[in-house]
Amino acid sequence: MSSDNSTQILDVLARVAETDEVRTNPDLALFDLQVLDSMKTVELIVALSGELGVEISPAEFECEAWATPRKLVEDVQNRLAAAAS
Repeated sequence: MSSDNSTQILDVLARVAETDEVRTNPDLALFDLQVLDSMKTVELIVALSGELGVEISPAEFECEAWATPRKLVEDVQNRLAAAAS
């Protein structure tokens, strides 16, 4: 997880999930351990849109793509790169 915006993405995730463990454990099972639930996922989508400008429709959201902080950062970075091109 190396990129300029990975820290910003993790900051948003930590705030929404209400735990800093997402910063220290990139393979934390976000949904299996109930760090994120459906309401927090929607809150995270809104926060990422507002702070990073990435548009994610709840209809196109895939739980597996955000299963861990590492996967979430990769997915958001890919969306940002696609939007920039």
